[in-house]
Amino acid sequence: MKILGILASHQEHGLNAQMLDTVLKNVDSGTETETIYLENYDITPHKYHEKNAVLDELSEKLMESDVWVFAAPTYWRELSGVLKDFFDCMRPKFVYFKENGDTIPGQFKNKHYLSITSCYVSPLENFLTGVTDESFKTIDRVMSAAGVIKTGEIVLPGTFGMKELPDSKVELCKKYAKKISVKKRKDDSTVKRYIQLFFMIAVMALITMGIQLPLSRWIAGNFWLNYASFTVIFFVLLGSILHFVTFVKHRRR
Repeated sequence: MKILGILASHQEHGLNAQMLDTVLKNVDSGTETETIYLENYDITPHKYHEKNAVLDELSEKLMESDVWVFAAPTYWRELSGVLKDFFDCMRPKFVYFKENGDTIPGQFKNKHYLSITSCYVSPLENFLTGVTDESFKTIDRVMSAAGVIKTGEIVLPGTFGMKELPDSKVELCKKYAKKISVKKRKDDSTVKRYIQLFFMIAVMALITMGIQLPLSRWIAGNFWLNYASFTVIFFVLLGSILHFVTFVKHRRR
């Protein structure tokens, strides 16, 4: 079992590096770890007609590892350019291209990853506006295309002037260290998703029926009014839940 830390920050010993280091130092005994600092590499785009020794070296390190831990700050509500440049240059290594230009997962399919980011804005502002969401979305988009499976996220807002990690973040890093130390052999969570879907629908139906109670004097005994009101209320609840899952699914504090 090997875990590879990928630090994509301009500061080699900043807060993102501290979070990454805390994760790697608290993995289970017997788990091998390594950290690469992307600023130390001259990363240039892959060209099909010539060798790229740097990308080949990085690709080999990725292949040797079971879990990748990305640590990169959020700048201007976006992922740091260092990590984005790494993703762009590594694209031909992450995915295979079909004749029509579509992509399919490449050589790293079914590996796992953990995302770490930080930002200057306060925890409250990040919770309300999701400043760090785009950073996580970019990582997720690339890893999804590569067939790499998500393990979790760690975010540290309010970093302006901060020198050391808060105790709560140290504990969160330790928690994820234990989680990624276990090598997963199967990632098919279809049954789990069906169970979650069942309970979600059951709760939504219960809430819908509860909302219908005050309307009973007008809709009682009328099948079509019952049906219409249930459908509208259920649709609004479903839309709200889907909006939340789609746009507020990333860790914000």
